[in-house]
Amino acid sequence: MKSVKIIMIPVNDRQKAKEFYLKLGFQVLVEAPAAHGETWIQMGLPGSDTSISLASFSGIICETDDIEAKVKELKEKGIEVGKIDNTPWGRFAWLKDLDGNSLCLQQN
Repeated sequence: MKSVKIIMIPVNDRQKAKEFYLKLGFQVLVEAPAAHGETWIQMGLPGSDTSISLASFSGIICETDDIEAKVKELKEKGIEVGKIDNTPWGRFAWLKDLDGNSLCLQQN
């Protein structure tokens, strides 16, 4: 993994949360339809490589250059990783830490 790309923050109302983060100085990077009729809202601070997503659950999305190699490496270390999902916005594979926190590998 080369960087933490997105930190997913669980919120009750994405639009109200968006307004709050705008007041803090965040900018909307992406606002687009997502699964199940929801809206993907990704925000970031000017000049920052890491962004936040206003979501229904928490998670950390880590960028990788070679998702297949990273999944194989983690499985060899005994870490359970889900299947690789191919989407129009990238390739993703989810896993959980020992306390059940969601982590995701992402390759563009």
